Amino acid sequence: MLAVWMGTQADETFPEAWQSDTGGVMNTRSKVYLSPKLWYLRVNIIEAQDLQISEKSNIPELKVRVQLGMQVLRTRTSNSRTLLSPFWNEDLIFVAAEPFEEQLVLLVEDRPSSGGNKDVEDFGQTRIALNTIERRLDYSMVSSRWFNLEKANGEPSVQYHGRIHLRLCFDGGYHVMDEAAHLSSDLRPTAKQLWKPSIGVLELGILGAKNMLPMKTKGGRGTTDAYCVAKYGQKWVRTRTIIDSFNPRWNEQYTWEVYDPCTVLTLGVFDNWHIYMNNSDKKSSELKDVRIGKVRIRISTLESNRVYTNSYPLLVLQRSGVKKMGEIELAVRFSCSSLLDVVQIYSQPLLPKMHYLHPLSLSHQDMLRNTAMKIVGLRLSRAEPPLRQEVVQYMLDTESNMWSMRRSKANWFRIMNVLSGVVSVAKWVDDICQWRNPITTILVHFLYLVLVWYPELIVPTVFFYVFLIGAWHYRFRPRMPPHMDTRISHADAVDQDELDEEFDPLQSSEASENVRMRYDRLRSLAARIQTVLGDFATQGERIQALLSWRDPRSTGVFIAACFMISLMLYIVHFKLVLIILAFYYLRHPRFREPMPASLLNFFRRLPALSDRIM
Repeated sequence: MLAVWMGTQADETFPEAWQSDTGGVMNTRSKVYLSPKLWYLRVNIIEAQDLQISEKSNIPELKVRVQLGMQVLRTRTSNSRTLLSPFWNEDLIFVAAEPFEEQLVLLVEDRPSSGGNKDVEDFGQTRIALNTIERRLDYSMVSSRWFNLEKANGEPSVQYHGRIHLRLCFDGGYHVMDEAAHLSSDLRPTAKQLWKPSIGVLELGILGAKNMLPMKTKGGRGTTDAYCVAKYGQKWVRTRTIIDSFNPRWNEQYTWEVYDPCTVLTLGVFDNWHIYMNNSDKKSSELKDVRIGKVRIRISTLESNRVYTNSYPLLVLQRSGVKKMGEIELAVRFSCSSLLDVVQIYSQPLLPKMHYLHPLSLSHQDMLRNTAMKIVGLRLSRAEPPLRQEVVQYMLDTESNMWSMRRSKANWFRIMNVLSGVVSVAKWVDDICQWRNPITTILVHFLYLVLVWYPELIVPTVFFYVFLIGAWHYRFRPRMPPHMDTRISHADAVDQDELDEEFDPLQSSEASENVRMRYDRLRSLAARIQTVLGDFATQGERIQALLSWRDPRSTGVFIAACFMISLMLYIVHFKLVLIILAFYYLRHPRFREPMPASLLNFFRRLPALSDRIM
């Protein structure tokens, strides 16, 4: 029996129904995915006792090899003088995903650090189920436990091989990052008990695309089978695939709860290559969905309760250069019930407090982030229809830390753009000194005399001047959310050699092994320099964002604060204000909070141009 009906996405049977424009193939259905809940697993390896070490063997270099799924870490060599009871007291951190399917495997081994011809000798192992490990919300002490060691080959044995002392816990106070920090869509801690109530709702309408280019050939003619993927927080959505259309119409609507306005919605368009899997000579693992373009929308750039309907260009960077693949039509609205609740978020820390009280190093965070991205990709690829790993990697921007001469140039010009204001002021001062405009020079002399005679007017005048600049810039505020910019990305004038270098994998294809090693080392070092340049540019752009109205709430709060400060300083005696500020700045450490100040939190939440860099 066949039933045909016409309906909308609001109907209950919409996800299970076959749409007439999808061809009736399983891989073309729409679906809502949820990322696995990620935890930081902290393994504190304290010591081992009663190891069965032969007296004839040389002095062993005892280490503990810890494995969780595809993650393998080792402790340093034990410095204990007692061979039978080595001591480490070292923390190792892993990323674990619910439901906990893997086991934690610890192996005590003798592994030479010099990498000589000495064979690796195992002294015993233990396996621990993850669902037996304690979870904590803060940095409170967790009780340690002893675990008996068994034979490393897994064979049952009644012989005693020693024991190992461990302290295990899941840290629920951290946010496990699977995205870059400046592009994150969720900043909540892992533990649900620490979540704060939502401040609004984000509604996204994926209307359609137009003027798309052919992505493959079928029957001697070009065709495109496009679908769209959107990610915000732990929720991923995938539209249905529109078969053989250069102007697909999806007309699908999705909603997310918003907990922090300083987050980014990521949306990508892909060409589905798996609908012809049965007719292709390639295996399913060899077929990859081709990226068509990406759009990022920062929630803080959206005015509350306003619908933005706009077309965004779909740009993709290829070896031949940047290419426009078409345009996508979106309708976006951020609804919030209380503006005060949204503004209050700007004074709070960007990340959970554990990131500030017990921070992880940057290199450690990058390693854990790469692991988290792999776990999310593997889990989503198991769904039906699967969300392929190449799609997840493109959405999570896994290649953002790779070396690119183009990105380095883009970050350099961002710095120059930030410093251009200082250069303009220097030129203006030089013009005053050179009397190029006599009237302006006379006015500056008069203003200088007034401020010398009345120094208490300097600070309120400066704040009032900043207020006037911000109010003047309100006329030129952005009317639509910004999109990928080829000029800022420095993709419109990039050399072919630089593109070849950017698309060259980290394992370079150079002929000489020594040249390849030096080349990869140089690229890794340059990638860190590139990140530093980008962070420096981000700080400067946040200063510019105070008056640019890109984030209307933060600019409104800032200029209102400038106006109130100017009024207060006009009334209160300036010397009294200086005394209060000096005493506040030099206050005793016991009166200082370990968390960042509200002004610093406000500054860190300001938008930058980093979310527009390709």
